[in-house]
Amino acid sequence: MNDAMVMLNLNMQAILPQTVLILFALLIMMVDAFGSGATEEHAGAKGALPWIAIVGILSAGAATAWAWGKTPVSFQGQAINDHFALSINLVVLLAALLAVLFSTSYIQKVNRQIGEYYALILLCTVGMMLMGAATDLIVLFVALEIFSLALYILTGLHRANPRSTEAAMKYFLLGAFASAFFVYGAALLYGATGATQYDAIAFIVSNGQADPYLLYAGIGLLIVGFGFKVSLVPFHMWTPDVYQGAPTPVTAFMSAGTKAAAFAGLARLLVLALPAAQPQWGWILAIFATLTMILGNLAAVRQQSLKRMLAYSTIAHAGYILAALVPGTVEGADAALFYLFTYAFMNMGAFAIIMTLEEKVGEDALQENARGLNQRAPLLAFLMAVFMFSLSGMPPLAGFFGKFFVFRAAVNGGWAWLAVVGMITSAIAAYYYLRVVVAMYFEKPSAEREATVPHTWPALQIGLAIAAAFTIVVGILPSFWAGIMQSGFGW
Repeated sequence: MNDAMVMLNLNMQAILPQTVLILFALLIMMVDAFGSGATEEHAGAKGALPWIAIVGILSAGAATAWAWGKTPVSFQGQAINDHFALSINLVVLLAALLAVLFSTSYIQKVNRQIGEYYALILLCTVGMMLMGAATDLIVLFVALEIFSLALYILTGLHRANPRSTEAAMKYFLLGAFASAFFVYGAALLYGATGATQYDAIAFIVSNGQADPYLLYAGIGLLIVGFGFKVSLVPFHMWTPDVYQGAPTPVTAFMSAGTKAAAFAGLARLLVLALPAAQPQWGWILAIFATLTMILGNLAAVRQQSLKRMLAYSTIAHAGYILAALVPGTVEGADAALFYLFTYAFMNMGAFAIIMTLEEKVGEDALQENARGLNQRAPLLAFLMAVFMFSLSGMPPLAGFFGKFFVFRAAVNGGWAWLAVVGMITSAIAAYYYLRVVVAMYFEKPSAEREATVPHTWPALQIGLAIAAAFTIVVGILPSFWAGIMQSGFGW
């Protein structure tokens, strides 16, 4: 009887989108396993793999849309499909869709095992989505490891490139280090409260029943663990090397998906489980946000590699997002969610343009590769300019309103000086973003590149069109999209 009652409480609706993706990942592995061979039929099965992945992503998106607006459902009190979780699903699924579109003609030149690649993309997406839905420390850690392990493998997929192998090893070692911090932090938090579920932790902490020494030590270690995943200074050392060494579609997916997942987990933990401790962890986050915004932008100014420039740029953007979470308010969580939504399109679009500028697969694209791009490929130059302007925060593009909501949340929460730091560092960021635009439109290409036109594939063109359209449309209708991307925390 007790077992039957437990089964009745396993409401699969709460994790339906994740379940759909797992099933499609298994389908991809089966098609890849039984379709391996040299015949024309087997080649067709291989060519269908990215489209199976796209159907899986769209199906998970349909499951997310079906749950939209319905009463939140909990899975054993450990995961929930409230509006915040569904919004994170949307961000991560869109990032996964763009990653697959960018990969269709690229990844087969890097590794012949394309079935494993698309299956890992879907499983990684499952972990990222589960991070936003987790309401229990154990589930949060499991979700973290699911997408981290997949990314370690994806980073080193280009086995013929030593830089890719080195990046995977660095990412794995530092990722394991971060996981250790996370586990110890969760253990201390459990020791302080005797609970792993967020609602129980919030009740115990708000009533002053938690052991303060274990509590604050646990919070500190958890923030360090999250800091590694979202590239906060001084836990950012892995980011430039990993972003530069990984295959470019993986880098694009990692830049958007990892941030969305990790910040979703951090926001839910702080706002729902630990609001009573905000006077303590608020200052810790403020210091990390300040260091991250300043050092990330200053380091990006010095880069000649476009991938390393965007890697340091992602570090700086992590600081902006963190600034919204410092007050510990729902408004801040909403602002961070909207920022993650806009950031996914403009950043992944920029990485897609960089992929077209790589003269060989796996070879790094430098600033000089962008010189005179307007003369060789005017449409690509225009799209890159749109992404650069948006990343710098220029109106009326999506990036401007992302920063506006983030800084407004910081000011309304009593952290105006943090918003001032963000605006000053945004001015620094405009320099290196606009430097790329100047190179494309006002500098001449070198002699060997003058007649070279970057090659784009049909699926890549579709992905670029989606990224550019959302970058522009979200900027034109920010209130509409901000209304959609609201946390709506619920139990």
